[in-house]
Amino acid sequence: MSLEADVVVRRGALEVRAALRVESGETVAVVGPNGAGKSTLLRCLAGLLPIDEGSISVDGTVLDDPSLDVHVAPEHRPVGVVFQDHLLFPHLTALDNVAFGLRARGMSRREARAAALVWLERLGLGSCSSSLPAALSGGQAQRVALARALATQPRVLLLDEPLAALDASTRVAVRSELRRHLQSFDGMRVLVTHDPVDAHALADRVVVLEAGRVVQEGALSEVAASPRSRFVADLVGVNLVEGVVGGGVLVTAAGARVVIADAVDGPALAVIRPHSVVVSRRAEEGSARNRWAATIASIDRRGDRARLVLEGELPLLADITVDALEQLGLRPGDEVHAAVKATDIEVDQ
Repeated sequence: MSLEADVVVRRGALEVRAALRVESGETVAVVGPNGAGKSTLLRCLAGLLPIDEGSISVDGTVLDDPSLDVHVAPEHRPVGVVFQDHLLFPHLTALDNVAFGLRARGMSRREARAAALVWLERLGLGSCSSSLPAALSGGQAQRVALARALATQPRVLLLDEPLAALDASTRVAVRSELRRHLQSFDGMRVLVTHDPVDAHALADRVVVLEAGRVVQEGALSEVAASPRSRFVADLVGVNLVEGVVGGGVLVTAAGARVVIADAVDGPALAVIRPHSVVVSRRAEEGSARNRWAATIASIDRRGDRARLVLEGELPLLADITVDALEQLGLRPGDEVHAAVKATDIEVDQ
């Protein structure tokens, strides 16, 4: 049982030519730069955009095939969609938003509302059933959109940047919650995202799309180990530190200690953005609670920025300005100190 797509679609100057296969119970993240064709591909899978060539099938049933003159309308596909900006109907309550898809599939109003309430309660939103979208927080609106997509019991769940509209603090909590709900959904899941943290936390595999073509695919760790383009190298260029939290400190398997803020005890993934790493010649005083000695393994200049690969107790990538690089006179092999504020570290549990 799977989603199989071999899509060719032309939108102005962009031609998307991509093949995608997703097994039941699997989440595949489609990543790529702006204009790569990610959302176009998702719209094709949803039936919102007819393809020019190729085919799309779910569990062996053909949904799209221009050569056979087949195009199943969106409302008749076993597909649920969660859009980036949720696209909730502003004049409908949370309950009626979730019931909308069921009503569109012929269910009576009473039955649809009863089923919608079950989904809202399942996602912890029973008390918000009578609220209009304007009264919901970003995280609540995202969960209502997810409930609406799941209520129709689709075989395929499509998520288009589902966390992009949330602020940083909300995103961490909603990402963890979304992962839990995805794990309980036994269909096929396709996630479009630009954030490698989302891909790492939510997806089993990534498919990299550039200029409408698949340039690389595999587990994120495989892609990160051998990036085939500058975009892929930048995409995976965040510091992902795995370990166990105890008393506000994450300890890695190698024994490195990372002081973090607002995390409960237990296994965790700490995300340190390269631009949050401050590099200096000496272990200077400051507000950062994390400091590690390191050696510069390599330096890669990128316009007015420079990326440093730091080796040591905690291997890190650090982004600094070229001006700072020259003022400090840094070269590969130099010994330096890296510092990161605890509040600049994102934790996923």
